[in-house]
Amino acid sequence: MTQYFNEMYEGDAVRAPYAGLESWIRSMPAELRQMKQAEAEALFRRIGITFAVYGEGGDPDRLIPFDMFPRVFAQDEWRKLDRGVKQRARALNAFLRDVYGRGEIVRAGRIPARLVYQNEAYEHAVSGFTPPRGIYSHIVGVDLVRTGPDEFFVLEDNCRTPSGVSYMLENREIMMRMFPQLFRENRIAPVDGYAELLRRTLASVAPEKCDRAPTIAILTPGHFNSAYYEHSFLADLMGVELVEAADLFVEGGFVWMRTTEGPKKLDVIYRRIDDAFLDPLCFRPDSMLGVPGLMDVYRSGGVTIASAPGAGVADDKAIYTFVPEMVRFYLDEEPILQNVPTWQCGKADDLKYVLDNLGELVVKEVHGSGGYGMLVGPKSTKDQIEAFRAKIEMDPDNYIAQPTLALSTTPTFVEEGIAPRHVDLRPYCLVGEQVSLVPGGLTRVALTEGSLVVNSSQGGGVKDTWVLAE
Repeated sequence: MTQYFNEMYEGDAVRAPYAGLESWIRSMPAELRQMKQAEAEALFRRIGITFAVYGEGGDPDRLIPFDMFPRVFAQDEWRKLDRGVKQRARALNAFLRDVYGRGEIVRAGRIPARLVYQNEAYEHAVSGFTPPRGIYSHIVGVDLVRTGPDEFFVLEDNCRTPSGVSYMLENREIMMRMFPQLFRENRIAPVDGYAELLRRTLASVAPEKCDRAPTIAILTPGHFNSAYYEHSFLADLMGVELVEAADLFVEGGFVWMRTTEGPKKLDVIYRRIDDAFLDPLCFRPDSMLGVPGLMDVYRSGGVTIASAPGAGVADDKAIYTFVPEMVRFYLDEEPILQNVPTWQCGKADDLKYVLDNLGELVVKEVHGSGGYGMLVGPKSTKDQIEAFRAKIEMDPDNYIAQPTLALSTTPTFVEEGIAPRHVDLRPYCLVGEQVSLVPGGLTRVALTEGSLVVNSSQGGGVKDTWVLAE
């Protein structure tokens, strides 16, 4: 039977970071726990923190399950993650500057050219253009898993529009409201500075043509988008406008925002829509979500788009395997955080190994996300494995495989009481004039016993993430 690292307990002893929670657990009877859980759900519903899943019927305003049991990191644990995530964000941005420029890493033979330039996420429309400060990915979400006291691995990078930060902030707000005594008894580093850090980060990458305090807006696809709550939430916190395509137009080499007081020039757009829909004159001509002419303004230095069009080539799952090499190549450093060992099915030897061991591996689509398009071998039936085998054999380049990691567990409130459940972590690294990371992140938890899939779209929940202050 696989042994999983329990982040709270070492045998029968409580690990130091969780020492402040032991008496809290013991003093909470089941009735109080159920009452508090109902209170949390009511707060989430009243505030409007919902999550729609595309293609599903039923409730379009579904709540993501919230677990009241916080996940805790000691300061020394967090210090390593902080340094490792920042290092990775710098390397990923260096890679993007390079591959949209001279392509030195490809010339040096460190990454195959086809994985970069034939990648569907590579935007030839911005090749040769360097955005302000040479920053392509301004918000980098790095998904981390833990397998032991000192063993952390990067599962994947999110360089386009990583979502979930509203849950990081609201989880904390609701925990502080429901259990104020916990925060009086434990010194927990705050996360509520994130919105101001994000605003300053975006302001710091305003284009050269901006000759005043930059005007920032969040571009959303609209209220039918699954993350619309987050878009409006962040706009409110930052004190910036939330806009849709119909609110913007291009004229005289700039992007303008329609307001009740007349047009207002926009300098920085934090976009929450995909590249393909940004500008119907450059990308998909049928897009109703984009702004005609936006890319011409962007390439002429009239507006900054965060994150930059084309940033997605850095978080492709095939490119992921080369991120440690990027750290060495661009930063001349050894990676602080390691990748999960990965087989690329496009390589003959790797493909043979994967097909021979499908029942033991996790196989993912290169461009997949949200827990879709993947096979968890040990949790799959023979028929599911054979069906997936056919998909891989049909298009090997579209798949990578990884070992089934023994993900750490944290105590979680379930119907029968408290039980260990598997978790991951997504910290949010902001890259502008400075590289910043708030002490915390989004912990996602697989609420189904034995499940390793934590994605909200696959039934996972969320919990507050504490970093103990020094």
